[in-house]
Amino acid sequence: MASRQAKADGRHHLFKFVLRTGLLAVGAAAWVVSPRLAGTRRRDGVSAVPDVWYAHRGLHDAGSGLTAKYAEGSAEYVALARRMARKAGYGAAVPEGTEDPMGPVIAPENSLPAFAAACEAGFGIELDVRLTADNKVVVAHDSTLARVAGDRRRIADLTYDDLCLIPLFPAPCKAGDVKVPVGGVVVDSKAAQDKTVTGDAAATAGRQEGAGSARRSSLQADCVHVPLFADVLELVAGRVPIIVEYKIDHQGWDARDRELMERGDTLLRDYEQRYGGPYVVESFSPMAMRWYRNAHPQVARGQLAGAAPFKPVLDHGGGRASVDSARAWLAGLLAFDWLSRPDFIAYNWHGGDSLPVHLARRFGATPVSWTVRSPDELEQCEADFDRHIFEAFVPSQARLEQS
Repeated sequence: MASRQAKADGRHHLFKFVLRTGLLAVGAAAWVVSPRLAGTRRRDGVSAVPDVWYAHRGLHDAGSGLTAKYAEGSAEYVALARRMARKAGYGAAVPEGTEDPMGPVIAPENSLPAFAAACEAGFGIELDVRLTADNKVVVAHDSTLARVAGDRRRIADLTYDDLCLIPLFPAPCKAGDVKVPVGGVVVDSKAAQDKTVTGDAAATAGRQEGAGSARRSSLQADCVHVPLFADVLELVAGRVPIIVEYKIDHQGWDARDRELMERGDTLLRDYEQRYGGPYVVESFSPMAMRWYRNAHPQVARGQLAGAAPFKPVLDHGGGRASVDSARAWLAGLLAFDWLSRPDFIAYNWHGGDSLPVHLARRFGATPVSWTVRSPDELEQCEADFDRHIFEAFVPSQARLEQS
């Protein structure tokens, strides 16, 4: 009898222990993935993420997402990008109905023409910022120019003047190309220098009264290069909302990262004062968003993430790779949100139904999808997200909103 009672007591104590442990685990998980709470957002005066469609790296006719997989639906998107870029004054004018859909690139990703096209179409913009060797904030996604210019050099090793000599998707690239063959394009630097108008000069010309679209086209058509962030902001001028991604290419945090944050934020605060244009910020780096949390809590901030497979340390034999793999897996679980306490979660579109995203949404975070590239993908993820970053197709909902 006593032994049965002891076993029963043991099971009871075990149940209580498991229950307590489970509740603690659930509470810890909720604390980890919790965004900035509604009361704190109100106190800090944070606005919601503007409810518009966001064109990924601008409305572009060459670059990201324009792969064979999406070729069937991307023709309309590319045509719209080219039409809107021409409407904004970029590219050579052509008689109506004679547009060559496979002609030379007009509006490559993350370029002034692509951002102008997005503004003309009424889309918000998602873009990426990083630093040059001379500490200029420029708009570019990749750390090198290999994919967008056929040049393997790192942007961090080049000055802005260097970038002005390197055209994005130059001839013989055509509209719809997803990348430039490395080494496949020979750039005549002297010729490019003769034709190129630097970002400051182009921006000054664009601000002159009565400059007109024809003049802007003649200034910039010969060499569309990586733009200054300041010139992009000057072009957008508050017309559409912007999502600004701060690119941190390593897992640490150093003085150069802080330099990027400070310089980028200075430009954005000046932009807000001059134009009142809505913007939010995001990054894969929780430290970048923690910087905004501490320095400028009034700015809406977002944590970029995507699901990553769990790979045990032994799969890599230990070392750096195993640490990076574990960190990527944890980031996909939003396990670093306690550092950034984001207002929105920008998550890979096919992971919107995951438990961490559902929890963050339940606690008040706005889920934003990236990057949706077809009607089918949108249909699959639409219920899980409140905002969408898109490319390679024109969402039918956006057409209805614009009509």
